[in-house]
Amino acid sequence: MDSYFGGMEIVRFLFQRSLAVIYLIAFVVALNQFPALLGEKGLLPVPEFIKYVPFQNSPSIFYLSYSDRLLAIVAWTGIILSFCAMLGLTEKGPWWFSTIAWLVLWVLYLSIVNVGQTFYGFGWESMLCEAGFFCAFLGCSRVMPSLIPIVILRWMLFRLELGGGLIKLRGDECWRNLTCLFYHYETQPLPNPLSWYFQHFPKIVHVLGVLFNHFVELIVPFGLFASQNIAALSGGIIIFQQLLLIISGNYSFLNWLTIILGVTALNDNILSKIVPFHLSGVAARSWFQNRILYVLAAVTAILSIQPALNLFSKRQLMNYSYNPLQLVNSYGMFGSVTKIRYELIIQGTQDASVNAQTQWKEYEFKGKPGDVRRRPPQVAPYQLHLDWQMWFLPFSVAVTGRGLVIEGYELWFLRFMEKLLEGDRQMLKLLRQNPFPDRPPHFIRVMYYRYQFTNWQERKETGAWWKRTLIGEYLPPVDLGVLKKYGT
Repeated sequence: MDSYFGGMEIVRFLFQRSLAVIYLIAFVVALNQFPALLGEKGLLPVPEFIKYVPFQNSPSIFYLSYSDRLLAIVAWTGIILSFCAMLGLTEKGPWWFSTIAWLVLWVLYLSIVNVGQTFYGFGWESMLCEAGFFCAFLGCSRVMPSLIPIVILRWMLFRLELGGGLIKLRGDECWRNLTCLFYHYETQPLPNPLSWYFQHFPKIVHVLGVLFNHFVELIVPFGLFASQNIAALSGGIIIFQQLLLIISGNYSFLNWLTIILGVTALNDNILSKIVPFHLSGVAARSWFQNRILYVLAAVTAILSIQPALNLFSKRQLMNYSYNPLQLVNSYGMFGSVTKIRYELIIQGTQDASVNAQTQWKEYEFKGKPGDVRRRPPQVAPYQLHLDWQMWFLPFSVAVTGRGLVIEGYELWFLRFMEKLLEGDRQMLKLLRQNPFPDRPPHFIRVMYYRYQFTNWQERKETGAWWKRTLIGEYLPPVDLGVLKKYGT
């Protein structure tokens, strides 16, 4: 069997080191953003969450006792352990030491994700938990890697790709008529520096892009379980597509994590010709290790039943976990594509009253569009949780001939407005700039704009990357007193 697959020592080496980098980034993000968003005085405080959600529904070490200090300890522990794993220090000891180190990383990050609520409700958060757990059973560098976790990780990649392809066919019509990329680069959550150029490709290129996407997500995944040469070819195609996605948009560590999973489709015979690694000999696995791996395979097979059935369901679930441990999940990205980009622009004023002469200043986010002359930044694989949630908010607004129809406001959003009116330093660190460095604004409002990429001529004449049109007022001018009435 090992000769059939062509060896997996280099595969394991690359997978573990690369996954450690993703873990490192994820824990740095948590250290920098979690307290402001979910901490003791955050927008959705963890202490409030654990009062109403039982431990068995969302297991986390924070059920013992949450504090921002404990969060910092968890994040720093994750950072240090990830760094050690990245350098291979966790592989220097016996096999069980490596397994425990990876399981600790899994427990720490699972604890963050399970109390992260809407800010951690993305598919790649579950992906990291799942990949991190099964990585623990790849073994240390001194022991021969088992094909069981390799096959499980390929199965994860299969579900990710095929789930994404099927959710597209069952979702937005533009995936079926091949027009989704006419809009995607402009309306994606956080465009990057090259998104403007991708948007202006000829339409035939966009049509071919959708066809290629369907090929990669609907046909290529089946090759992951064919002969090793076909599996390697399939993995290479998936990796190539992910590289295209990386240079055309900001999707946190989603694409990088998918590339890492794609490495499991390769083998040492191929990688040894590309990567100049020489690994020393390895020992055989013990009887006890093999028994653990057999149990792992059996449990994974049982947990795979529901995700497998979901792939063939007309009501396919996207990015759904069937268990609180975030293992063997259902995945699927961009089942629908936004055709028009709307942005919420937050403005504040220090004037004591609001009238026609009021001077408003705009807040700028780190990743999402604001200033039309600012080039879309490259932020991935770093995750900007607040920016992503701001992108989702316009979806709940209906634009009619009579104006905007707003059903209500998210609780975290109202608390965010309150933090800005209070000049909360922790929250302001999540923004690109604070237009009120001396004292906070007296009033704040949120305007609703349509954003579009400029064309080549407009860009040449104005230097602007975007053009925008005011549609209406999302949140009328409010002060702290008014926000209190909203029940924040």
